[in-house]
Amino acid sequence: MIRAIFSCSTLDTYRSVPKILPPAELETSSNWPSVRKGGCAVAVGNFDGVHIGHAAIIAQLLKVSDALGLPSAAYTFDPHPSAIVRPNASPPPLTTSARRAYLLRLLGVDAVLVQPTDQNLVSLEANTFFENVLIGSVNARALVEGRDFRFGRGRSGDVALLGALCQRHGMSLEVIDPLLVDGQAVSSSRIRALVAAGNFVVANKLLTSPYRLTGHIVQGAQIGRTLGFPTANMKKVTTLIPAFGVYAAMACTESGQWPAAVHIGPNVSFGQSDLSIEVHLIGFSGDLYGTILDVDFLEKLRETQKFSSPALLSSQLSEDVKAALHSVLSRKKQTPEANPFF
Repeated sequence: MIRAIFSCSTLDTYRSVPKILPPAELETSSNWPSVRKGGCAVAVGNFDGVHIGHAAIIAQLLKVSDALGLPSAAYTFDPHPSAIVRPNASPPPLTTSARRAYLLRLLGVDAVLVQPTDQNLVSLEANTFFENVLIGSVNARALVEGRDFRFGRGRSGDVALLGALCQRHGMSLEVIDPLLVDGQAVSSSRIRALVAAGNFVVANKLLTSPYRLTGHIVQGAQIGRTLGFPTANMKKVTTLIPAFGVYAAMACTESGQWPAAVHIGPNVSFGQSDLSIEVHLIGFSGDLYGTILDVDFLEKLRETQKFSSPALLSSQLSEDVKAALHSVLSRKKQTPEANPFF
């Protein structure tokens, strides 16, 4: 079974065989061209965040692919088409492209096809997208989509049109109703609002993996070190940054996973106004400068606040560390046989 991530060519016709995208951290395969010859079962979508609604679609995709004896593929886009159509109004993504592909692969698909998005692609009419991309490039033989699926220029194509096109080409189509949690549909926009509010208790219930920020560690002002709580200063974060506050989290380094207390926002106690993301790895000692750090958020501990003295701030940081450690340990006790962090 193929476990691979591939990228489709950016040729104007979009008829070329997908090419391999080889991020070092992902297993790749050169078998896709031979697999493609026999066709595949496909789910098309942005899959931003890879939430449990997406998981329901992928689960049905795997059933369809097994029943038809076809490999399964998730076909997605990078960047999100809205970043091309509305570059000034497109929200930050919930996941990086590599993280999204990894989470989709964990759901069991045989291949993740990542389509580089450009003006040529978003200008394709719905019929042309179906003919040139789904038939010509991917060689789809069966489709599984959500009820609100849209495709083509201006999101003009819906599942009714998709059904008619599939029938014309002798393809099967299964449409999945939205997954409801607490009476509301699970969607990337709903999760985006929760993350923006810092509500990870609810957001993580809707995601297939805890919400993650990935960033490069650079040298900061080293204020935390002078207070006895050294922090890793994260920069170049490309996904949605949560609301200002202090959070319990798990930090993932090359050497392992560490409970963490994370401060997001300006360091107002020292007169700073610029946004900073500072991560204190509990129990860690070492140099993280120049490395990439993954941080999985668990819950918000408190709002940011200004302290009148370094001593008062240090005392609060001590309480934050205790609360963060308690949050991490309580979650591990709830799932003793499974690691909830990736």
